Amino acid sequence: MDLAHLTPLYECPGPWATAYLDTSVADEATLSRRDLKGRQISEELAAQGADRETCRAVRQAIGSYDFGEHTAGRAVFAAHGRVLMDPVLSVPPPSESSSVWAPLPHVAPLVELTTEEPATLVVHVDRLGADIELRRSSERSPIGTVQDRDWPVHRTTTGDWSERHFQLSVENTWEENARTVAAAVEDALGATGARLVVLVGDARERHSVRTALPVHLPALVVETEHGGRAAGSDTARLDEWIAQERRAYSSRRAADTLERFTAAKARAGAADGIPAMVDAAREHRIDTLLLRPGGPDTHRQVWAGPKPEQLALRRTDARSLGEPEPFTVRADDALLRSATLTGADAIVVGGAAAAYDRDPEQDLEADNRTGSEPISAEPVGGLGALLRWPTNGKHPLVEQGT
Repeated sequence: MDLAHLTPLYECPGPWATAYLDTSVADEATLSRRDLKGRQISEELAAQGADRETCRAVRQAIGSYDFGEHTAGRAVFAAHGRVLMDPVLSVPPPSESSSVWAPLPHVAPLVELTTEEPATLVVHVDRLGADIELRRSSERSPIGTVQDRDWPVHRTTTGDWSERHFQLSVENTWEENARTVAAAVEDALGATGARLVVLVGDARERHSVRTALPVHLPALVVETEHGGRAAGSDTARLDEWIAQERRAYSSRRAADTLERFTAAKARAGAADGIPAMVDAAREHRIDTLLLRPGGPDTHRQVWAGPKPEQLALRRTDARSLGEPEPFTVRADDALLRSATLTGADAIVVGGAAAAYDRDPEQDLEADNRTGSEPISAEPVGGLGALLRWPTNGKHPLVEQGT
């Protein structure tokens, strides 16, 4: 998951009120249930020490949300009397509602409950050009239209010399249009950072555009016969196919990340366990943060300051980093702050549906009873990272011996 959208949460000082709410059910009691949940969460936050203005802002926000089958849930992040972010969840939270008042926003569940769907360019191609659309999560927006040479584009059936010459002109027009579309797709990828390109249209046009794309394109390119550029094309089947392809992409990326994590550990290019993770975050070495929901390390408390590198296992260590009044915070939230502010990614591994608010002692007891060991490919304790440079190596921009 690209964490850049979380940056505004760390530009405002805490403490923070965080709430998660299941909004997937709507019936005749929805209005009263929504008011009840708003009041309940507000009272829970107040009991934890939240100020009155922030509690009121959270309650008012919850009172404005829609409930029903098209809204799985909402997360609410508020501080100093204002709701700064309230994203829609892709998956309902494990409990009907939860709330936390803490020095940092409790973003760890958001990573699990927001399905990672890659930004996708949908390119509707025909012989005249293409319409390009960007899809992010449940949002879609037009990027632009590519309209190149429109003559000649249709073949004839006769075989004399002049007609063969005309056929060649048609072929040249198709190929020229395909190159123009490919250039537009490449530009759109650079502007949007999309990771998946879907080519829609007749097989000939799709193939021509794909052939014209650079070999080392920084995105996966797939084709589908569903839909088309013409009005009246079957958009329902196309939308379903694209949704499946985006989910498959995310699953492949998670599996690939675990493989790279396992391989990197052998050469000190990956870290897991709280001490190693704290060191990596303090030195801005985290490239991709791995989270296994429910892992015992996710609940552990660490000491932190207002800066992402002010992170330590002990209070005295945090003070030595320049923060005279450090505070305790959950390890997963502290590491996610560091990952966000240093341009790292995050990915959930080990399966969904694990509850972040389970008691970590119960997790440890369950492991002891069953004698189970963590899956070797997954980070020990539930937190791991692929590193920007090895634990036992030098920073890549620092000359050896300096």
